[in-house]
Amino acid sequence: MGNFLPLSIKLVDAKSMTVSSICEAEAALQGQWPNKGAAPYRDACRLIAAAKGGSCSPAIAFAAFKAAAIDQRLLQPAEKSDALKMLDDVSKDIQI
Repeated sequence: MGNFLPLSIKLVDAKSMTVSSICEAEAALQGQWPNKGAAPYRDACRLIAAAKGGSCSPAIAFAAFKAAAIDQRLLQPAEKSDALKMLDDVSKDIQI
């Protein structure tokens, strides 16, 4: 289980991944990205490596990974969890 809320990304080769940890982010960065020379991608690679080495906060590194995925339009829309769907169903009948 990851340390962060899961992100769904779809790489250039149509491979979908769920990323919720620094190790999963590192694996995703090894996949096919549209532009591995882009600054957000390079920053994410650098910060993920620094987080694994202990010189960067994992939260900052994961945020950089998310920013790179957004920048290259790889981040997929999140689906509502089953619990949130149930809450929506229950609360739709409540009138304020």
